This record gives sequence, structure tokens and C-alpha cells, in this order.
Amino acid sequence: MNKNLEQVLTTIKENDHFLVTSHINPDGDAIGAMAAMGYILQSLQKDFVLFNESGLPQRLAWLKLPAPITQELPETDPQWLIVLDSGDSSRPGEKIKDLIGRVKTINIDHHLGNPGFGLINWVEPQSSSVGEMVARLAQKLDIPLQGALAEAIFLSIASDTGGFSFGNTTPEVLELTAHLIRQGLDYAQINAQMQKQWSLNKVKLHGHVLKNAELHLNGQIGLITITQEILKKTETTIEDCEGLVNYIRNIKSVKVAISLREDEPDKIKFSLRSYGKIDVQQMASGLGGGGHRNASGGTLEMSLTQAKEKILDTVRGYLVGIRIKD
Repeated sequence: MNKNLEQVLTTIKENDHFLVTSHINPDGDAIGAMAAMGYILQSLQKDFVLFNESGLPQRLAWLKLPAPITQELPETDPQWLIVLDSGDSSRPGEKIKDLIGRVKTINIDHHLGNPGFGLINWVEPQSSSVGEMVARLAQKLDIPLQGALAEAIFLSIASDTGGFSFGNTTPEVLELTAHLIRQGLDYAQINAQMQKQWSLNKVKLHGHVLKNAELHLNGQIGLITITQEILKKTETTIEDCEGLVNYIRNIKSVKVAISLREDEPDKIKFSLRSYGKIDVQQMASGLGGGGHRNASGGTLEMSLTQAKEKILDTVRGYLVGIRIKD
């Protein structure tokens, strides 16, 4: 058995009070993994709190939870803090960053470059999702992957594999998903729940952003920008921007897709996507970000114009470098 997984198992069995969290602006893997971990702790009759600084995204409000996801930390510190799907200690937000310094922490993650900020660090970049890792934890504890637990795990896996279309869709994750379905998971129903979450305003946002998409380096780079102005105009939020960058990645000539989202006048969230051997994690790490080979991101503290110039220079340099090597 993996030594770090064994440490996680022992710690969960031998302690009683936990706080479970994940990164801010959580995606399906973060929320699914939190819910799944909560169901595991519930099965073991442990005391736990689910916390996320950004709260539960509206598009995931359909998911059954073992406990509410709170945005306020409890008055009493837990025995252990379990941090999920966070590439470094800053990702869960300021409130948790302070807690990591004084509470024993289990770090469960699948991002390349995770520095191992916990007392226990179970980090597997080869895993499709943290939900897949939590499923393995449940199996080691002889907890059946059924009902709401199975739905949470499926949400995690389907979210981070792009509906089983990304390069991290391994035989193991497909076998795990088949097991969930054999155990009674209603694949069609939960997939519909995941997909049918759009508003008309979100459609208008996507239409505007995609209409203004750009191509660079002879079509090898696709770029979209999302300004505060267009979010206000369409009455949408950053939550409505999820998945936009994947449309650009599907352009035939594009090797790297870039999304730049203006969260504040001098705070730009960037997302990078690719297929195959094009390593956007390497590009993102050079910009202070991180992630996976085909899906990475980060934040740039500069204007949108400056961020666009900087990230295009980085991506051009990488792609030209590959061409020279080839």
C-alpha cells in the first residue's frame, strides 16, 4: 500500500474531529471530493465540518451533501485539517492559510508541483482527480461506493476528465466508473444534473466572449478575454465562465488555448489548455501558476493588457522552442 495513503487511513481511524476544505472558486472535483470525504467520515462516525471560503457554487447545488458547506470557520480548531485538490497552501484562501500554520494538516492532491505543505502529504499527479483518490480511500476502509458517495465521486471524476475526454482518462478511472454504475449509480441522471445548469445570461456571455476570440502564431494559439465590463453587461459571474476556454482548444489549428479573466482591474486569472504532449503546466509554472500537463492556470497581478502580452510571449516561446527541437 502507498505509504502516504496508509498514513491518511491511520490518522482518520485514530482521530475524531476534522475540518475538510478545498480550493477557492471550487470546481466539480473540489466539491465532489469534499462531499465524498464527508461521507467517509460520516460512515466512521467522526465529527467533521465542510468548509470552503467561496461556498458551494450554484451550479452544483443539486449535489447531495453529508453536511452543509460553510463559509465560516468553527470557533474551535479541529484535531486535523484535510485540504483537498489544492496545489499549494494559498489555494484554499486566507482563512485556511492561517489554520494550516497551527493545525495538523493532511494534504490530498493530484497537481504537479505540489510542495507538500501538510504534515501528511498524499499527492498523486497520475490520478485523474482527487475524487478518484478519495474513492480508493473509501475502498480501503470497506465503505461501499454507493448512493450519494458514488454520485460525489462521479462528479469529481467527470469534471476533471472533461467527461472522460481528457488525457488523464486512464483505464483505472474507467474501471472505477464502471464499478460505480454496477453499484447503482444512475449515470444518465447525474450527467443531466451536471450539464443542465445554464442560464440565458450565461449563453449570452459565452456568445460574446467567443465572438471576440483571437488566434495568434499562425493559429496555434487561441485566446479569449473576459472583462468585468462584459460580466456586468450580461449579469453573470466568474462561475459562469467555467469551460469557456475548452471551446477555443477545439479549434483545429490551436495547440494552446488561453483564457484571461479580469477578476479585478489588476488581478487576472489565466487558464491554459492543450491536448497531448503540449505541457501547459510548464508554461503556467513559469508564470507563478500550476496544474496539470493539459490544464493549468494561475493569477497575474497586472492589467489585462499586460497579462495578455506576458502570457502570449510565454506560450509563443514554448511553442517556437518545441518547433526548433523537432
